[in-house]
Amino acid sequence: MTEQLRLMAVHAHPDDESSKGAATMAKYVSEGVDVLVATCTGGERGSILNPKLQGDPYIEENIHEVRAKEMDEAREILGVKQEWLGFVDSGLPEGDPLPPLPEGCFALQDVEAAAEPLVRLIRSFKPQVITTYDENGGYPHPDHIMTHKISMVAFEAAGDPEKYPEAGEPWQPQKLYYNQGFSRARTVALHEALLARGLDSPYEEWLERWKTFNRPERTLTTYVPCADFFEIRDKALTAHRTQIDPDGGWFRVPMDVQREVWPTEEYELAKSLVDTSLPEDDLFAGIRNN
Repeated sequence: MTEQLRLMAVHAHPDDESSKGAATMAKYVSEGVDVLVATCTGGERGSILNPKLQGDPYIEENIHEVRAKEMDEAREILGVKQEWLGFVDSGLPEGDPLPPLPEGCFALQDVEAAAEPLVRLIRSFKPQVITTYDENGGYPHPDHIMTHKISMVAFEAAGDPEKYPEAGEPWQPQKLYYNQGFSRARTVALHEALLARGLDSPYEEWLERWKTFNRPERTLTTYVPCADFFEIRDKALTAHRTQIDPDGGWFRVPMDVQREVWPTEEYELAKSLVDTSLPEDDLFAGIRNN
């Protein structure tokens, strides 16, 4: 295939692109693939999760601008392009009962209307492959669930000339994947490998919590080898300083253990308009040779 390969990753907030599929994106960039991150919201209602930065009045008053600058740095590290869809962060409601979502936020938008800027971006960028979240959002943050909803609408509508006629010339992506990088299988493998080496594992609480979930295991269809890009992934993630504690659990698994035990990032093929054989090791399987 001589046509330029293009990958679009649709994410809810700045930092999601660096914690979900970042090594995959860096790998494809290294191969000459054109990669674009579509960020639905500005992360305006995100908490400051790095304890070293909590209580900083400048960050608290200018969180939108701070997170945009963090996104710029992560984008440069990963070597990707990035566009904002312009929606307002919904925040993560907490309490029992849950409080109502803020007026005007992303998760309260009409799905068909909210899909329009994503359709416009798909038609402009022309990706063959799109990655997004499953119907549970990966975890049930309202913005992640809404990201799934608009991605599904946009994938179907982008190639239909009767849908969103003002949003550019139709373009039909060929494959759509769900990010599934936090599978139980991966977590158990890393947990057991750490214990076997006499090291502490950050995953014990994760695995205990998983026992209380009734959600069925997802089907992993695609394992992208990208261990050589794990360090780039981590560097991009730490660029989101307000969201990530560099001394936290994200980084407690030694790099050599990660590369040896689980050298891939995983996806679930949700839609494909091309023939492919499962399992895959390439998001462009069935496209490269057509």
